[in-house]
Amino acid sequence: MISDRKAKAKLLILLGIIWIIITLPLPWIINNPEVSQSQFNTILGIIGIMSIPFIALGIVWTLKPELTT
Repeated sequence: MISDRKAKAKLLILLGIIWIIITLPLPWIINNPEVSQSQFNTILGIIGIMSIPFIALGIVWTLKPELTT
């Protein structure tokens, strides 16, 4: 029971770290006046599309942890 909680916590921490790494350039893009609105929307879309697999993996692994082995 405890190791299951620890495994879920480690998984969520890993997914959170990956999410932060993916979204790191966002503040510099938002505050940069040289980035146009269309470029910003494109980058935001790319970040959103890249996050879908990580969100799906987090949900699946939380519901069915036996799939990780």
